[in-house]
Amino acid sequence: MACAFQLMDVSLHYSEKDLLNHVNLTISDGDRIGVVGRNGAGKSTLLRLLAGQEEPDKGEISVRRNLSVAYLPQTPLLRDEDTITQAALTYLPARPGETPESAAYEAQTILTQLGFTDLNTKVSTLSGGQRMRVALAGVLCRESDVLLLDEPTNHIDLDMAQWLEDRLMNIKGTLIVVTHDRYLLERAFNRILNVGGGRVDSYQTNYTGYLEERAQREEMEAATLRKNKSLYRKELAWIRRGAQARSTKAKGRIDRFEALTDAIQEALPEETLAMKSVASRLGKKIISWDHLNVAIGGHTLIRDFSYTLLRDDRVGIIGSNGAGKTTLLRTLCGEIPPESGAIEIGDTVKIGYFAQHCPKLDPDTRIIDAVRDVAVHVYTPDGDLSASQMAETFLFPSHMQYQKVSSLSGGEMRRLYLLRILMAAPNVLILDEPTNDLDLETLNVLEDYLDSFQGAIVAVSHDRYFLDRVTRHLFAIENEAMVPYIGGYQSYLDAHHVETTVKPKVEKAEENRRSVGKRMIMPLSSPLRSSAISTPSTRPSLILKKSWRTLLKSWIPTEAITQRSPSLCSSRKKPSRSWTKPWNAGCSCRKNMSRYNLQNNNHKNGEPLYAAPLLIYAVTMALASWSFRYSTAHSRILYFWILPAAFMGKSSTKAT
Repeated sequence: MACAFQLMDVSLHYSEKDLLNHVNLTISDGDRIGVVGRNGAGKSTLLRLLAGQEEPDKGEISVRRNLSVAYLPQTPLLRDEDTITQAALTYLPARPGETPESAAYEAQTILTQLGFTDLNTKVSTLSGGQRMRVALAGVLCRESDVLLLDEPTNHIDLDMAQWLEDRLMNIKGTLIVVTHDRYLLERAFNRILNVGGGRVDSYQTNYTGYLEERAQREEMEAATLRKNKSLYRKELAWIRRGAQARSTKAKGRIDRFEALTDAIQEALPEETLAMKSVASRLGKKIISWDHLNVAIGGHTLIRDFSYTLLRDDRVGIIGSNGAGKTTLLRTLCGEIPPESGAIEIGDTVKIGYFAQHCPKLDPDTRIIDAVRDVAVHVYTPDGDLSASQMAETFLFPSHMQYQKVSSLSGGEMRRLYLLRILMAAPNVLILDEPTNDLDLETLNVLEDYLDSFQGAIVAVSHDRYFLDRVTRHLFAIENEAMVPYIGGYQSYLDAHHVETTVKPKVEKAEENRRSVGKRMIMPLSSPLRSSAISTPSTRPSLILKKSWRTLLKSWIPTEAITQRSPSLCSSRKKPSRSWTKPWNAGCSCRKNMSRYNLQNNNHKNGEPLYAAPLLIYAVTMALASWSFRYSTAHSRILYFWILPAAFMGKSSTKAT
């Protein structure tokens, strides 16, 4: 297969940080690559290098001749005065041989699929998610050999995320996507690139396989390090005794010792994010709203919404872009007044509002000053922590805290914004798209923190895994009404008869990753976890006992269980040879069916027949004699489970 990109000894440094350090990478035509890594590790930089928008400090990037590349950054730039059709058409330059009519038709088709009805809408009137959809239509409306997408699911709603997933799965060319959507990583890609520590590690598998292979690789590296340390101690003792002079063998051994010395130099352990904060005291009255109408610009978005938020509520809100999710959260926080209705907030409530877009900070402000502006110290389970110590727990080390805010990446800015909110010790969290621009490890830590948060949470999110993990019930905005659903996003899909098989695979991989690296966390409500709990009704012995009885009954013909005469049911014209249960043996008379006692296997008004218990007894005894001759384990199964079942069936029949 032809090579689309080849990186040879590429290095790139940015603000005292090695983003890429002597990286060698080959990307072939047809590769479907998902890019993961920590915030600030260089994922977006890697895409800009491939798109030709940035040059490396060292090394070479070779690109196949006549390769067409379509690139969608995290924050696409659109002109406010354009219509959405014009913005989509002008987002990328026209391809050679392309007709304007075909491009316009394709752009309008995709915009319609993305939920736009008025194709002459001005860009200036669009929300953040709608702008991303217009830019996405501009990237997809023209065929390209390579498609580079940087966080394409940011700011778009769940339906559009599902549409994008289906669209990406049908793309024929090379696909390289930076995303934190774990379900998308599982379904749409066959190769994962992990960017971090100046390296780009490649895994020829999907997201589940990536987690497993990464855990295995870390175990192998740890085992190799232990082996090298053991060998180093032996060689060090030999060196200290003194090597023999003028010996070629001794000189070679000394060279190997020096190489071993470099091999055992452990890389600095990766810093782990730790969210430590204790919520303020929360009284009985939290937040309640009654007959709430939400509107913006004179247009009503939500009507007649009433709810009382409880202390430990975990509420998720979903809906299409522009449906009013962000407007509702801003109304609950008091930023904008409601159109009608009342909102009552308790005296002890302290709201922490994590907005969809980070508020602008002075670019020349230092990171530590941005944290101190909120609080100088905060109380945590580990005691009082200063602003500097809290910044370190959020992966802003001391040498980085005096950098300017303008040097941070998009994910690092979101992390700083979250730190500023938690420094205020809120007891009610209102989160608007909290997963945007956050890496997978930060998401897992955030989900752990929200699990143990002692207060109420209201979250708007497009991340399907996040909703399944955190929320306990949902409200979906449908036709200006708030429709409730019990459970996470999967419950919402089940209610709409949408089936998926991706969630169990991803949760299983997350569980394995957690057991090895303690980094990936599986949802507490996962069926994988609950299935491990044995209940009295699901013990293996009872399941086997019931299944044996049911199986043996199903092997016996209907006529062997009960005799039916034409006088019992005049509607039956000929004998049935059905091997189904006796109450489905062909008799259409409800009166006679009601006479049949399912528990005692006989007719109350007819002569009982003992063929079924006798047949079970005969088959069981034959199997028992065989099992005693060949296997003790089989005999235990037959005598302790099947024989009691046969005797119970026979005795109950005789009793009647």
